[in-house]
Amino acid sequence: MAIAVPLAYEMHMTGRIIQTDADVAEGAAWLAAQDARFAAALLETGPLPLRRKPDGFAALLDAIVGQQVSTASAAAIWARVQGAGFTDPARVRAAHDDDLRGVGLSRPKVRYARALAEADVDYPALRALPDTEVLQTLTAITGIGTWTAEVYAMQCLGRADIFAPGDLALQEAAKILFDLDERPNERTLRAMAADWSPWRGVAARLLWAYYRVAKRREGTR
Repeated sequence: MAIAVPLAYEMHMTGRIIQTDADVAEGAAWLAAQDARFAAALLETGPLPLRRKPDGFAALLDAIVGQQVSTASAAAIWARVQGAGFTDPARVRAAHDDDLRGVGLSRPKVRYARALAEADVDYPALRALPDTEVLQTLTAITGIGTWTAEVYAMQCLGRADIFAPGDLALQEAAKILFDLDERPNERTLRAMAADWSPWRGVAARLLWAYYRVAKRREGTR
């Protein structure tokens, strides 16, 4: 018989879950109070987006599709993946490699898609796991690295204190906002982000938004 898990216990296990725009606004206000540079960035970005997506197999496969290709290319390939019904893991397991390559997946991504489909992840169970266990579960799957797992935890599970320091846009935004001599690497940015806990997921949203503002500003010079 299934045992009901009290909501308070789940929140203790997972930490704060971002579900609404109000949650993001709360985190943004906290960050602005901690650091005037975040406050200044928020004046330029305006309200931050929620950045929540449905969780599950399709979300992770979409992330794999988007690895190391342009946004436009990823969108085109993903549309073909969806059209072929490969958002269903059973369809991926049953497909021939040529079918998967036919929708635009490279040979490595065909292997990654199969590994994900065969991993038989219990996606609903991930929602109640602590952050570290979510990341460990996902990165154990071939083709899913730390960045992909962290972005999934942030955007699909709503984890408020997950950050993705390996993201190049976050690194570049941090360089500009904090007036650094060079773009921080993953280790450096992870250390910087420790000061933004328990709202590192909102800090990521802020830096992504600020990156777009900064790049538009550079384009008008």
